[in-house]
Amino acid sequence: MDLQIDDFYKDAAAGLLMLYQAFPRKVALYVEDLIGREEPDEFGLPTKRHQSCLGALLWLADEGYIRFDSTIQFQALDQAVLTEKGFIRLTRAVPGYIAGDRSLPPSVLRIQASLAHQLRDALKGGHGERIAQLARLLFENKPDSPSHSSLAAQTT
Repeated sequence: MDLQIDDFYKDAAAGLLMLYQAFPRKVALYVEDLIGREEPDEFGLPTKRHQSCLGALLWLADEGYIRFDSTIQFQALDQAVLTEKGFIRLTRAVPGYIAGDRSLPPSVLRIQASLAHQLRDALKGGHGERIAQLARLLFENKPDSPSHSSLAAQTT
């Protein structure tokens, strides 16, 4: 099993959502806030899990989802913010998502259908497979492709 990929999806989603909550402000994005405290090894080096989370955040920056000024040792990204790409992808609707209560105001329905809201719910519920599906949707270049039919069926 590729458990590091599941961790990557969780870390990337959690990091993006933390920046989404602060948007458009720049903030320090600490690894510890995403995965909890992990004691360094006997040489003072971060654990593999900690390094993987930081690696996921750096990958998001390399791929243009987030921007930051510098790293704070191995602990955080300083002055991090979503890019336009990251913001647009998080605010778009999950294809085929149908909200339960159609009597709600359109603004509430829009928020509930957003990828950010869906990711937040999946992370809160600990639904690993749902997190992976939504993260893949986030990273796809063609957000409205027919390949989303299986994802849409699971959201209704």
